[in-house]
Order: sequence, then structure tokens, then C-alpha cells
Amino acid sequence: MALGRGLGELLGEVEIAYENGNSKNDYSQIGNIVELDIDKIKSNPNQPRKIFDEDKLKELSDSIVEHGLLQPIVVIEDKHEGFILVSGERRLKAHKLANLDKISAIVLDIEEFKLRELALIENIQRDDLNIIELAYSYAQLLNEHNITHDELSKKVFKSRTSITNTLRLLQLSSYVQQLLANNKISAGHAKIMLGLEEDQQKLVADSIIGQKLSVRETEKLVKDLKNPSTKKVQKNKKTANYDFNPLSDVVKTLKDNKLKVKAEKNYFKIEINSQEDIEKISNYFRNTL
Repeated sequence: MALGRGLGELLGEVEIAYENGNSKNDYSQIGNIVELDIDKIKSNPNQPRKIFDEDKLKELSDSIVEHGLLQPIVVIEDKHEGFILVSGERRLKAHKLANLDKISAIVLDIEEFKLRELALIENIQRDDLNIIELAYSYAQLLNEHNITHDELSKKVFKSRTSITNTLRLLQLSSYVQQLLANNKISAGHAKIMLGLEEDQQKLVADSIIGQKLSVRETEKLVKDLKNPSTKKVQKNKKTANYDFNPLSDVVKTLKDNKLKVKAEKNYFKIEINSQEDIEKISNYFRNTL
């Protein structure tokens, strides 16, 4: 295999091979297919995915036992440690769960320094990373392989805007990131908290969970936190109370004329239900002024 070819091209070939099922000839250009002892395969230490759904893993394990492995894992040979897994962590775990001794694998001849990049991109493209794991995968690719957002966009087939927005979630506190990773709050909720202090983020996150706030309701809460003076003025305005005793004679007279009058807090209301009510009010003021 020509090592000078781009990683994107290599991944494309792996992807095509995966889609072609069991035909072993399809892998001839990207690596050899062999049956490897599972205990000779070491998990990739750079694997970004840390959380695996146990129920889905059991379903995959049962499927492999019944139908066999349709998509071989991908490994790279290591002189000291046998083989290192590049992609197929779930498939390898499912084999171990089924107590199988061997697994079909593609052995790639690829430069060692590409291992982490290939593992990260394979996970981004093929597996269900939660959004925080995805963000860390993006960050690792950008920082460790010295590539730009535009270059990353082409490698993982995601828009530059999507990558940038996902990376911004790493600015959130670890508390909020954990809730987001565990699907306790949505990415829509989380993005609203960007720019808040850590204690404010916790307050908002706890409110979202405890009060089941929608994204729109969360936006209002964050807006109030960012503009506390406005909220205080509005609160004072709503709770203002006035002394209506000087108008007690007015209220009594209007009520004697069968008018509904209400005077409390910061308003004086006369309910009008007919033209006759208007005439009564007019006569009262005409006689008193």
C-alpha cells in the first residue's frame, strides 16, 4: 500500500470494504484478512470512546454468535505487543462477551503515527460518540495532528460550523459536560450556558433538570441571569403597593352606584359592562369636580 496517499482515501477504501460484506477479495488492496487470537489484540489506548451501551453490546454479541462477523475489525501489527486495534472496539468487546477465541481482522500496513488519527476519525464517522466525546475527538485531531478546522471538516465529512459549535461545548464546566454526556440535558440547552460563570452554569443545569425547562425557557432564565438589574426593576414594579385610603369615599360612592371597583397594589380599576356604567362614572366626576 502506498503510504503517501491521504488518510481520507484510505478510510474511503475501508468503508467500501465494510459495505461489501464477507467477500475477502474486496480487502486485497487495503490489507490482509486473518483470523487472530483475541488475546493477542490490544485495545487502542487512544480510543476516545469510553462509554459503551451494555444492552446494545449484548445484542451485537448475540448477532455475531448467530450470524458471524460481517465486518472485520482493523488492526495494526506491533512488534512488541502483537496487534493494536484501530477500529472495531464494539465488535472486539462483543466477541469477548460471547467467549469467542478468534476474530476476523484486516491487518493494515500504516505509519505508526497515523494510528491515533485513524482511530479518532473512524469513531467520529462510524460510531455513536456522545457529543462531549465527539468534541474531545475533534480537539485531539486539531491539536495533535496540527490541522485546521477546514482540513478536519474534509476528513470527517462534517461542516466547519458544526465542528466549531461542537468544540465550543468544551468551554463548559465539567459538571455541565457530564450532564450533557449522559443525555441529562440537550446540546441546545448547553449552548445557551456558554459564557456563564461556573456556579451560574450549575444553577441553570439543575433548573433545567429539576423544572424540565425547554430550550426557550432556558434562554429566558439565562437572559435574566445576565441582566439582573432589569429583572429587579421589573420585580419592584410588579410588587409596588400604594395606600388607597384617600380614595375610600370615591370607591364607596361608585360601588353604591352598582359599579365594580377594585383598588390594590398599583392600579385602580372600574369595570364597565354597559353604556349606563359610563354615564354613572361621568355623572360622578361631573358632580365632584
